[in-house]
Amino acid sequence: MNTILQIETATTACSLALAFNGEVAVYKTINQRNIHAEVITLYIDELLKEAGAEYAMLDAIAVSAGPGSYTGLRIGISTAKGLCFALDKPLIAIETLEAMTKGFIAAKAVEIDDDTLLCPMIDARRMEVYTALFSANGQRVTETSAEIIDANSYADRLANGKVIFFGDGAPKFQDVLTHPNAVIIPDFVNSAEHLTKPALQKLQTGAFEDVAYYEPFYLKDFIAGKKTL
Repeated sequence: MNTILQIETATTACSLALAFNGEVAVYKTINQRNIHAEVITLYIDELLKEAGAEYAMLDAIAVSAGPGSYTGLRIGISTAKGLCFALDKPLIAIETLEAMTKGFIAAKAVEIDDDTLLCPMIDARRMEVYTALFSANGQRVTETSAEIIDANSYADRLANGKVIFFGDGAPKFQDVLTHPNAVIIPDFVNSAEHLTKPALQKLQTGAFEDVAYYEPFYLKDFIAGKKTL
């Protein structure tokens, strides 16, 4: 049985899932700022107990790699690496925007036409987001980047068809992206469940990270503020 512990801490959501053969068996999440360090190890223990599993049964640890919150990513990936070292298990990293897109498609919350583009957005403060474009079947169209969004953003894409914007960065643009082809989903929350399919694929192909040297995909340099995730 392929057993993967999945960790998502790239945004305000701290989410953990335990998946058996590509199906989530147990799941825990809390969407609250500055809570990750307090609950992450507790949630992992609770997941294993609820599933009747033990740490030794894990085949790999999968983690949301970023971009996202500097502190959130550091906590999630440090926890994952610590478990990999202690248990001698492989580390799997899934780019966060890719995981979001796969999760959005799997949720089937809205109809997605073949020519629709998907645009996951992670809040990067003010009018900036970490984002990329994906096709309706989850294939990457553009590289991940940090973008400042204004009324002219995505004008060429929107002129040619529907673009669905989702993630915690999307709602703040409801008054900016007013084109009729712009669809903003305000209630999408990052989840460890979204890592399930890509994590299983990487486990089966042996696409692992170097536990000693792996670093989060921060995308931008850390800028200290009064509060961080």
